[in-house]
Amino acid sequence: MNIVRPSLQLRQQRWQERLARRSRRAEEAQLNVVEGRLRRVVGLTLEAEGCEAPLGARCLVSTATGAQLDTEVVGFADDRLLLMPVTEMHGVLPNARVRPCARAGDLPVGTALLGRVIGADGVPLDGMGPLEADEHATLKREPINPMSRKPIDTPLDTGVRAINALLTVGRGQRLGLFAGSGVGKSTLLGMMTRYTDADVVVVGLIGERGREVKEFVEHTLGDEGRARSVIVAAPADAPPLKRLRGAQYATAIAEWFRDRGQRVLLLMDSITRYAQAQREIALAIGEPPATKGYPPSVFAMLPALVERAGNDAYGRGSITAFYTVLTEGDDYRHDPIADAARAILDGHIVLSRDLAEAGHYPAIDIEASISRVMPAVVRREHMRAAQAFRQVYSAYSRQRDLIAVGAYQKGSDPQVDKAITMWPRLRDFLQQEVDEPMALAQAIEALNGIAEEAST
Repeated sequence: MNIVRPSLQLRQQRWQERLARRSRRAEEAQLNVVEGRLRRVVGLTLEAEGCEAPLGARCLVSTATGAQLDTEVVGFADDRLLLMPVTEMHGVLPNARVRPCARAGDLPVGTALLGRVIGADGVPLDGMGPLEADEHATLKREPINPMSRKPIDTPLDTGVRAINALLTVGRGQRLGLFAGSGVGKSTLLGMMTRYTDADVVVVGLIGERGREVKEFVEHTLGDEGRARSVIVAAPADAPPLKRLRGAQYATAIAEWFRDRGQRVLLLMDSITRYAQAQREIALAIGEPPATKGYPPSVFAMLPALVERAGNDAYGRGSITAFYTVLTEGDDYRHDPIADAARAILDGHIVLSRDLAEAGHYPAIDIEASISRVMPAVVRREHMRAAQAFRQVYSAYSRQRDLIAVGAYQKGSDPQVDKAITMWPRLRDFLQQEVDEPMALAQAIEALNGIAEEAST
C-alpha cells in the first residue's frame, strides 16, 4: 500500500501555523486580566484602580445603561491607570467596573474600503452597509528602515498646472499644504484627489466640521474621485483620542495598499487637528506645556506619523502624502506646528489669502512655496524654465505697490519692464479652473513657452 506523505514545504507550513497559534495564545496569556474600579473622572480623564494594563491597551468601563465605554490607557500614576474614552462618555458611575481587554482591537483594511466613508473606529458612516473586509491591521507600526527605502526619483502628475510646472512632486514625497480658513484648501485637495496619477487615494478628514465632511465627499470629491478613494472621518466633535486614531487609521490603510505594490495618494486634513488632539490628551494627564501650550509629546508624534509615508523598501509601492497645516492668522512662520511641519516634510505649498480674495485660484503663493525633491525628479531644462518663471514673477512682486499707484517709471529696470509686459500671461498660467486638469507634460510645455519669452 502506497502511503502519500506530505511534502516538506507543506509540513513546514503546518508547523509555522501551529507556532503562530501558540504565540498568539502566549501573548494573550501574558496580560493578566484583572477587573478594577473607576475611582475618579476629571474632564475626559478616567482613573481606574485595581487593574493593570500597558500603554495603548483597551479597557471597557461599565455604564449605568449596561453598555461598555471603550477607553484606552494613555498613562498611569502610582497604582492608577489613566484612561481616555474613544467614544462619547455617558452614564459613567463611581466605582464602575473596568475590564482590560486581552488584545487591542485591529481595524479593517483592504479593497472593500474603496468608495466608502468610515469612522476612526472602522464603522461605516455612509449608510452603505457593513464592511466586508477580510483583513485587519494595527494602528501603529514601525517605519521602514531609511536605508532600505527606494529614493524619490519619479515625478507625480497631480493635474494642477502650478504644482506640476513649478513645484513638481515626486512619487513618495511628503508635502505640507499651509493654509488659513477659506482660501480654497478643500477645493485644491479635491482637484488632486480626482486628477493625481495614483491607484488609490486615502483621505483623512481629521477635526473638520461635520458639514464639511459631507460636502467634501459629495461635491468636492465627486463620484469619479470617490470610486478609488477611502475616506476616514473623525469630525471636530469626536473625542480627542478618536481624532488621533483617525489620522493613524488613514495612514494604516495607505500602508496596506502600498505593501501590495499600489501607488497611494494620502491626503491628511489636517495635521494641525491631529496635534491639537494630542495636546488635549497630554494636558489632561498632566504633561507640562512647552511651546504655546503644546507639550513635548506632540513634537515627538508628528514625525512618527509622517515617517510612515513614502516609498517602500522594494520600490514597488509608494505613499505620496499631503498634510494640510492650519495657520492662525495666516502666519505660518511663527506657528509651532507649522514650524515643526516644515522641518520634517519634503516641501510645502503655501496658499495666500490675498490671492484668494483677488479671485486667484488655486491661491498658491509661488514665492513662499518649495518642493525639495524637484531637482531630483525633473530634467535640468525644466529646472531652468521654472527658475526663469520665478525670476520674472518676483521682479513684478517687488515693484507691485509702485506699479499699482503708477509711481514706477518705465525703463528703470529692464527686468521689471519685461515682467509688466508678461504679467497677464504669468497670472493666467498660475490660475486654473476646477474642472480643467492639465497633465505634467502639457504643464512643462506651457512653462517652456513662458521661459523662452522671458529670456528674449
